[in-house]
Amino acid sequence: MQVFEPQLPLQLRVALRRGLAIPIGRRRLVARDALTREGQPLHGLPDDFTGLREDIPDEPEEEDTAGKDLPAEVMRALTSHLDRLEAGSTREVRVAVELMMDTGRRPGEIASLMLDCLETDPDGKPVLIYDNHKAHRKDRRLPIAAATAAVITAQQERTRARFPGTPDSQLRLIPAPMKNPAGRRPMADDWISTCHRAWVGGLPDVAVPTAVDDGGRQVTRMLPFSKEKIVPRAYRHTYAQRHADAGVDVTVLQELMNHRHVTTTQGYYRVGAGRRREAVDRVTAMQFDRHGNRVWRQAGALLASEHQRRAVGEVAVPYGGCSEPSNVAADGCDCPLRFRCIGCGHFRTDISYLPDLERYLADLLRHREKLRAAVDADEWARAEATPSDAEITRVRRLIERMKSDLDDLTGDERGQVEDAVAVVRRSRSRITSLGMPKVRQPLPDIRAERGA
Repeated sequence: MQVFEPQLPLQLRVALRRGLAIPIGRRRLVARDALTREGQPLHGLPDDFTGLREDIPDEPEEEDTAGKDLPAEVMRALTSHLDRLEAGSTREVRVAVELMMDTGRRPGEIASLMLDCLETDPDGKPVLIYDNHKAHRKDRRLPIAAATAAVITAQQERTRARFPGTPDSQLRLIPAPMKNPAGRRPMADDWISTCHRAWVGGLPDVAVPTAVDDGGRQVTRMLPFSKEKIVPRAYRHTYAQRHADAGVDVTVLQELMNHRHVTTTQGYYRVGAGRRREAVDRVTAMQFDRHGNRVWRQAGALLASEHQRRAVGEVAVPYGGCSEPSNVAADGCDCPLRFRCIGCGHFRTDISYLPDLERYLADLLRHREKLRAAVDADEWARAEATPSDAEITRVRRLIERMKSDLDDLTGDERGQVEDAVAVVRRSRSRITSLGMPKVRQPLPDIRAERGA
């Protein structure tokens, strides 16, 4: 049997059925007889060894994937020009691009969606059903926003109207525009990418804050964002980055991205050591104690040990850092004050925890009102569980002080601090659980992030 491309890829380490040839890709044909010869990868395997196509390991994820997300300014600009995309191609291409933006799925996964790809979970929230072709995983379930579900529903109605004689179970959500009389053939992802490229090329430039070197000094200037970076693949990175920036736990993000290994997910928002150190310097310079007093420190005076402590996860409390020796030794699980961090002298926080403190304050207020309405509880239990007015006042004062210091900054300084906060929050790959009750945090609304 003739063998095409006998040099087998390194990741392929499986045997083929005896006497069969299995196509790998579009033009590669590998025969078992050739692979079992001396010097070939399958030499020495027994005759009854069998391997199937699904035994082939996944192609490795693209290296150096971090940092390829699109800035919020670019996403808002793209969203505002979706009408131009539809005018220059078709409504179906626009739907495909919108779904890539909202879901972070690959172009081929969106193009191959079936008509009945929309379901609801037990809570009545919309869920997208898709196939992960790269990992050979079928019927994946992805939570999506109601606005995204509305885009799918409208497209379902258009497709049914276009192909009334074909059962829904055989229709594609985004059917091919030509040579497709029954609607069973999906639109090619290559065509979607071609239309997308032409659309992006005709859009006006979008200026974004960019760090540049000005005579040996780093400054931030508004420069046009490179259109070469606005590709369908970037929407997947943007989806991952927005969730990471919102503090979504890495294990949750791993499920959303449908990665087998958490290290792959971490690669989508990994921050380099140099950039992280610079961000830590900038953020820690705006550090506060439990009273809301700013701990004035020069970024250049930070000790290397402080960076090392952060790198190994010194932040073991929900709203900042803890330096209490016994708690640090126990990895944050042995707090003498039972996690009343706001009242502890070993507690420090910084500007990167402002969103967490705001959620904490809202949780305290909500919990206090809920306990006031409770009737079947002993007074001592109610008093023990009710957040104190002192704690609420302390948290509120800390938040107000942080916001006040931010308001005192110039526009450029504030932009640099906000960029540093995003980097620091992104580098926290997980949120340490301390056994404390938490309010379920919803996933970020990606459509809101892109200005839809």
